[in-house]
Amino acid sequence: MSATPAAADRYPLPEIAGLPDDIREKILAVQDKAGFVPNVFLKLARRPDEFRAFFAYHDALMLRENKLSKAEKEMIVVATSGANQCLYCVVAHGAILRIYAKNPRIADQLATNWRKAELTPRQAAMIEFAMKVATDSASIVPADFEALAAHGFDDEDAWDIAAIAAFFALSNRMANVSSMMPNDEFYLMGRVPKA
Repeated sequence: MSATPAAADRYPLPEIAGLPDDIREKILAVQDKAGFVPNVFLKLARRPDEFRAFFAYHDALMLRENKLSKAEKEMIVVATSGANQCLYCVVAHGAILRIYAKNPRIADQLATNWRKAELTPRQAAMIEFAMKVATDSASIVPADFEALAAHGFDDEDAWDIAAIAAFFALSNRMANVSSMMPNDEFYLMGRVPKA
């Protein structure tokens, strides 16, 4: 018999009404846009200073304009979260990736075996670097940067790829420690094109 998400949840979600004004406003804005509140917002809201720091860095990485498309940023998140066995991030960011990439298969492929995913050679180089950052960063050598450069990525792009992989390694670990479960809404998002 498996545990239900509520039974497995060591850190229960707080009530929105009891949160600081700035955090409550951010969560309600997300709810208005998405139609639901992703559990990560409520889970992290239990510690307001950490919530603010987490989402400030998240937004700096994921919303900043650079050479990586929104879909490519999500590819990094999904592939590295799969390597880190983070159910929440694979499911939640997999949904976002399917929507951005307009590809219902890509998230499952990346989370399971990125080497067999429908990637361009440029994207494969990006994911290979990100996976090394996520799983064996101590072994990064100049040849890893050269492999990226062969596909048009410069050192700033490498920083962006590494920062996303590293930030979500933190997120993966906290999601796993806290038994954070994906919202049901994420499972179907982006799987069937809208009519």
